[in-house]
Amino acid sequence: MGKYIIFRTESASAQGWEERMLAHTGALTTLLAEHYDSSNAPLPEPGYRLRDYHRIERFVDESYPDASTHSRVGDWEVARVEEYTPKISVTDFESIVICYCRYSPVTTPLEPLPRIKSVEKLQEAQV
Repeated sequence: MGKYIIFRTESASAQGWEERMLAHTGALTTLLAEHYDSSNAPLPEPGYRLRDYHRIERFVDESYPDASTHSRVGDWEVARVEEYTPKISVTDFESIVICYCRYSPVTTPLEPLPRIKSVEKLQEAQV
């Protein structure tokens, strides 16, 4: 089992709301990111920043044309964290973690992402 981690803004009208408008309804969402974490890594803490992902055309791999090529430390900073543990044991998560974020712009450099390796290439490397 693992943790379901949700990163959200304090309100739907927070900075960047235009980018969080749902295409099918036009409604605004507070959701910035979410992921499932089955590692034993510590939970995000206040001060943790989400990463921004970018696709720079000249670095695109033809095998993965829509993949991001670079990332940077982003402008959304965790302000507080709440963790909820289900009261029943029949669930997919050991806990649900909500990280409330505030917009706090920073200037950080773009960093190249590692090249994506296909399953075949990973298997060849192990032989």
